[in-house]
Amino acid sequence: MRIGIGYDVHRLAADRALILGGVKIPHTLGLLGHSDADVLCHALMDALLGAAALPDIGRLFPDNDPKYAGADSLQLLGQVVDMLHREGWQVGNVDAVIMAERPKLAPHIEQMRKNIAGVLGLEIGAVGLKATTTEKLGFVGQEEGIAAQAVVLLN
Repeated sequence: MRIGIGYDVHRLAADRALILGGVKIPHTLGLLGHSDADVLCHALMDALLGAAALPDIGRLFPDNDPKYAGADSLQLLGQVVDMLHREGWQVGNVDAVIMAERPKLAPHIEQMRKNIAGVLGLEIGAVGLKATTTEKLGFVGQEEGIAAQAVVLLN
């Protein structure tokens, strides 16, 4: 077994969609990035890759490569899962937290879990996901960005 941890952050910006766990969430701001900037999927990908001692997403899906411009991060997560399977790894479970002051994410958590479980080939019960604020502290609390952290188990 192997355990991995991942972390990602993206700046909030006007004229961008807010996509988390493959769910488009209504909000006045979205996340800025080369791809769809889905911090949850990015943190999960880095946790999975780290557990398998594979290169991180910055090396696999560089932000200077035009083919990843606007990329769907759930699809990139699927590519990571394919890499893991080729290396002989299976995902056991994942647990993640999204840190955002606004919008309220609770109404979207179950759909995010379903999306992630589907891509990872897991039962929904093997996908833990929480959302929290930072009580108005730091860049998340000042609504400058959104962060996510993930822990995974590979078998």
